[in-house]
Amino acid sequence: MTVSLNGIAHIQLTVNDPARCLPFWEALCGFFEMKTLIRGEEILYCIGSRTGLLVRSATEEDKADDLRFNQWRAGLHHFCFRARARDDVDRIHAFLVDELDAHIVHAPQEDGFAPGYYSVLFEDPDGIRVEVNHVPGHGHFGDGGRLGPEGTGPAETITETDLGS
Repeated sequence: MTVSLNGIAHIQLTVNDPARCLPFWEALCGFFEMKTLIRGEEILYCIGSRTGLLVRSATEEDKADDLRFNQWRAGLHHFCFRARARDDVDRIHAFLVDELDAHIVHAPQEDGFAPGYYSVLFEDPDGIRVEVNHVPGHGHFGDGGRLGPEGTGPAETITETDLGS
C-alpha cells in the first residue's frame, strides 16, 4: 500500500545572520500571501499558500566559520516553491530585484527539467538557494513528460539545465 502526500507542510531553515535574513524571509513570505505566525529577534514562522516556513538563528557555537551557505556541502542544496502561473515567476523575480535586492543566480528561464519548466533561482542573505518554478499541465506525468503515457521513463543523470538519458 502507498500514500500520496499533499505537498510539504513546512520547511525549517537555520541562518547565521538573522538581522538580515529574517526581514528578507518575512518580506518574501508576505509577497507569497503568507502570514507571520511567530516573529522574534531570532525566529520567524510564516504560514499560508499551502505551506509554512520557519527561519531561526543558529546558536553562536553552531554558526559556521564560513558564514556563507555552501550548497555543495552535505545538507540542503536548494528548495523550490511551485508557482501557479508562468507570469507569477516573472512577478516574483521583479519583487526579488526591486524590493529585496536579492542575489539572482538566474533570472526567469526555461530549462529542460520538464515540459514548459520555467523558473527563477536566487539566494537569501546567507546564500541559501531558493527556486520558484512553474510547470504547465501535468509536467513529467503529462503528454510529453518522461513519466507520461509515451514518456521515456526515468532519467539516468541530471545537469544544471536538463535531465540526461
